[in-house]
Amino acid sequence: MPDFENLTLDIDKRGVARLTLNRPDRHNALNAALIADLALATAQLAADVSVRLVVLGGAGCSFCAGGDIGWFRDTLALDRAERVAQSADLGHMLAAFAHLPKPLIGRIHGPAYGGGIGMIAVCDVTIGAHVARFGLTEVRLGLIPANISPHVIARIGAARARATMLSGETFDAEHAERIGLLDRVVPDSDLDAALDGVVAAHLEAAPGAVAATKALIRDVEATLPADHVALTSERLADAWDSAEGRSGIDAFLSRQTPPWRSGK
Repeated sequence: MPDFENLTLDIDKRGVARLTLNRPDRHNALNAALIADLALATAQLAADVSVRLVVLGGAGCSFCAGGDIGWFRDTLALDRAERVAQSADLGHMLAAFAHLPKPLIGRIHGPAYGGGIGMIAVCDVTIGAHVARFGLTEVRLGLIPANISPHVIARIGAARARATMLSGETFDAEHAERIGLLDRVVPDSDLDAALDGVVAAHLEAAPGAVAATKALIRDVEATLPADHVALTSERLADAWDSAEGRSGIDAFLSRQTPPWRSGK
């Protein structure tokens, strides 16, 4: 893995990758350089077979404050085509996270606004500290939450997206949990213990089956109900035919530990 200018990345012997936004002096706000680093890191994590899951967090006191003010200033100097291309870079990066074939667990220790909400929305599981605050504040700048909207709507639903996006009002961690942005809120001092529990649970699962299940969820949602039986029957047959499926069922029947749990 290369050294990143705006990120830190550590992978432990279990295959747990910790990807941390590392612009603490700017509250981990997104700019072109950070977006490029995130896109590169996501591609490498997806391809690295030693990585079982990814924990996404932020350095300093914030998770991610949204768009960097300097980035906004630079955007004013661009023409329309350049703005569209810059916006697309953000959209492609978020989509890469959403399609990561491994569990993506959000460690939300502090405030998240705008694009930071988008970074939370692409996570599979999100654990937040009580102190964290949130806001989809784009409309208060005269802008719209465009690139993040597909992921935020998928996470919290259209009705709750309207209730949060249209006013730009900030809200606390408990409200974030009620609307589904966070899966769990814990006291600040308990955040890492709660995260460790989530990580341990995910390490019990077979990596290939996890990747296939993430794809299944996405494809079922995009498929007409009339096609669900055909789709799911084929996918289950694929799982039975896989090396993981064969070894997992064999381990279950023989009361042995499957290889992804034993470290073999």
